[in-house]
This record gives sequence, structure tokens and C-alpha cells, in this order.
Amino acid sequence: MNKLKLKQLLEQFFIEDIGDRDVTSDLLFTEQEQGTLTFIAKEGGVFSGCDVIQSGFFLLDEKASVQLFVKDGDSFYAGGELARITGDMAALLKAERVVLNLVQRMSAIATQAQKAVQILDGTKTKPCDTRKTTPGLRMLEKYAVRCGGASNHRYGLYDSVMIKDNHISFAGSISKAVMLAKSKVGLAVKIEVETESAEQVREAVEAGADIIMFDNRTPEQIKQLIPLVPVPIITEASGGINLENLSLYRDCGVDYISLGSLTHSVKALDISAKVKMLMLQER
Repeated sequence: MNKLKLKQLLEQFFIEDIGDRDVTSDLLFTEQEQGTLTFIAKEGGVFSGCDVIQSGFFLLDEKASVQLFVKDGDSFYAGGELARITGDMAALLKAERVVLNLVQRMSAIATQAQKAVQILDGTKTKPCDTRKTTPGLRMLEKYAVRCGGASNHRYGLYDSVMIKDNHISFAGSISKAVMLAKSKVGLAVKIEVETESAEQVREAVEAGADIIMFDNRTPEQIKQLIPLVPVPIITEASGGINLENLSLYRDCGVDYISLGSLTHSVKALDISAKVKMLMLQER
């Protein structure tokens, strides 16, 4: 994860939440008053967010001490302590909600990703995410997908070419769209083509596509289309696939299955934060 970008994100989130000051905490506590904040799991899952915890609390208290009891990608169970932070009481309370919100969401995504991996276990097919992420949180959400053992698709519109139905309509054909793309991008940029029929698959193969996506195809339809794609070309299934029906696609033979549900519709895991003020003798 890009630590500099993470710091910038956290600064923005804290500014949004704290504004000029935390009226309540600043009135009730002085800088000399220390405390501990413990993250406790209220349900099981897969953890993601170690860097968020460390960077988040350090931003508001450079002397904070962070203990992590899990690593990113670790499974945890209800009742388990995930992290304990000791530091300035007011700073702990200011950082709590932002950090907790992110950890809950990232861990939920990691948990979903691991479930997808388990469903496809024993096959050549790997689950991956999509661009259906929360604006501003893409780096964190895609990192969480990796923590769960799944793969990342493209990060944005800038890092690979994906020729979809509208691109094909404007270009005139798959062949013309691929030709135009190849003439203007570097050798390292892969070109993916979205297809919906055997004719389109054949045209994409002939045009020299690096990746062929079977869009909104049933498992049976994909099994019929797969033989049309030579081995060096990567294949992907996408559209209408989620954890509930993913098992139906286990034996389709594609290299990847992309699931927007890994990021766009997760429910945050239930993690609580318990605070305790330290007495003088405890410091």
C-alpha cells in the first residue's frame, strides 16, 4: 500500500470529521491524560487495515503506542482483540471513528474475497475485483481484496485498455477498436475486449486481444466459447456473478471471474472500540 497516499487520505478524512477541533474531547481531556483504545471483534472475519491503524493514530499522536494482535489477511473470531493503542486520550477519541470505519469496511471486503477464493478452490479460476469501489477508497478496498487472497483487476481507466460495447459501436467493429488501441499504446499495456457471442470472440482473437471477457454469459455459454480462445490469451467472466451463484461458474475454465460485489455491496464487519483512561501508576 502506498504509505504517502494513505497519509493524505487519512488527513482528508480527519479534517472532514474533526474540522477545527473535537469540541467534546478537547473540553474533557488535557494532553497529559493518557488512555488505551482496544479494537474488539464482535464477529469473525478476515482482517485488513494494519497500516490504517498505525498511520491513523500516529497522525494525531506521534507518541502513540500501537499493538497489533493480527496481521493483514489473518482470520479472527468474535471476542478477539485485534489491536490496542495507548496514547493521548483526546487523540485516541478523535481518531477512533475514522480508523474504525475503514478497518470495518476493509475487513468486510477481505472476508468476502476469501469466501470467493474458497468457492473456486481446486480450479484454475481466480476471483478478482472491479472498478465498482467507493470513491476515494479504491486503494484501500483493492488492498483489502488482496488481503482476502483474491486478485485485483485494473485500478482505473489509466492502466489498461478495456474495449466495451459502446467503444465497439463508436469504432465500428472490434477489429478497428483493437487496431486503434494497439497503434497508440505501449507494448506493456494489455488490451481486453468484452464479448457476447462466438462471432465477437473470434474477431477479438483475430484482432490480437490480450484478454477476452465473456460478458453476462451463462456457465453453459462460457463453456461453449472457451474452446475458441487460444491458450496464451487470458479469459475472464463477468456480469451478474456474485457469491451466491459463483459456484455455478467453477468449472467454466476461465482464468478470472470478476465480482463487483466484493467491494460495492459489502456490509461492514462488527468491530467495537473500547477506551480506558490510564491512572498515573499504569503509565
